[in-house]
Amino acid sequence: MIADQHFAVTQMRYSPRRSSELEQALRALFATLGLFGLVACGSGTDLSSIPEPDVLVPIAAIGDAQKIKIVGSSTVSPFSTTVAEQFGASSPHPAPIVENTGTGGGFKAFCSAIGPNAPSINNASRKIKEGERALCLEAGIHDPFELKIGYDGIVLANGKAGPDLNLTKTQIFLALAAELPDGQGGWQANPHRYWSDIDPTLPNMRILVSGPPPTSGTRDAFAEIALELGALGVPEMEAILGEDPDTFSTRAREIRNDGAWIDSGENDSSIINTLLRNEDSIGVLGYSFLEQNLDRVKGGKISDIAPTFENISSGQYGVSRSMYFYVKRENLPIVPGLAEFVQEFTQEDAWGPDGYLIEKGLIPLPREDRAAIRLAAAEALTGTKSPQPSENAPLPPQSDADLPEQ
Repeated sequence: MIADQHFAVTQMRYSPRRSSELEQALRALFATLGLFGLVACGSGTDLSSIPEPDVLVPIAAIGDAQKIKIVGSSTVSPFSTTVAEQFGASSPHPAPIVENTGTGGGFKAFCSAIGPNAPSINNASRKIKEGERALCLEAGIHDPFELKIGYDGIVLANGKAGPDLNLTKTQIFLALAAELPDGQGGWQANPHRYWSDIDPTLPNMRILVSGPPPTSGTRDAFAEIALELGALGVPEMEAILGEDPDTFSTRAREIRNDGAWIDSGENDSSIINTLLRNEDSIGVLGYSFLEQNLDRVKGGKISDIAPTFENISSGQYGVSRSMYFYVKRENLPIVPGLAEFVQEFTQEDAWGPDGYLIEKGLIPLPREDRAAIRLAAAEALTGTKSPQPSENAPLPPQSDADLPEQ
């Protein structure tokens, strides 16, 4: 009898047909505690007469169900994690759970279901794709709210002891493409083994690049901004673009799999560790990770432009992109603190030029863009309007022009 009573406490039952999992779990808990009172009053109480609800949920799920769940890009993750810690410390809500899944893997989880156990936010280092929107619609998720949070550069970095890098996008394409034109109207497996094979002025260093996997938004952005634009420097590839844009995109984006490129998972920290172990290795990673590890690694230039805060924010650095997160509107009434978390993220003391996210490598949006996005988020997620920033608020150390589409 005692064992059965203990099991009833640790495995509470609730009905998913009711309005709230948490509410049902709590009701089940109180009902179970009532059973102890009945048992204490008399050993003849018949517990079998009490109907059993439908689903078993561990008692730990009560706490987890109250937490905002965030998945997605490892590039955006440091910013979400920092805001989550601040939010947990300064609000009545627990700190959200942040998981690195990559942008694509995050959208897959984000679009799978509605409810407190499903992700409410997906971090993304690119915009949502139409196929991902369709996947969301299949689960009843309509129009996830898009919130652009700032800029990031994609950096080719190497160890401090390695040579200084200064590459063009075309050289990057020639180093990493799976196949290249053979000069006779056909294709050949990439023959380049050393950077100096591409251009004798480049280091006589083996081509060995560690980068994000196909599920990563950083990989998508790198393929679009660096490889596709770099392929335009090859006459045969430029001709294909005019004849068959789809074939051009496929060939430009296909990265070699002969060992010159290594998928290093969704965590840029593993790429940093690879660079420290191998002086010949180059890593493709976000600017924020470079900035946090400048004592150990250095960023290469792209066409003579270094990956710096100023060069990325002004658009001069050639491999730059915007960062986003997406909010599941359907979870707003059932996940406590979701709208408040977005409000915390978009406060000036978080994402502004003097905010605490700057220390993590965030390159802020222009002031006017931040104000417009904050207002749009407040209206979309809470139905209220956020006050405009003071006219005396300091301008960010950057141009007010948005980054050009690349």
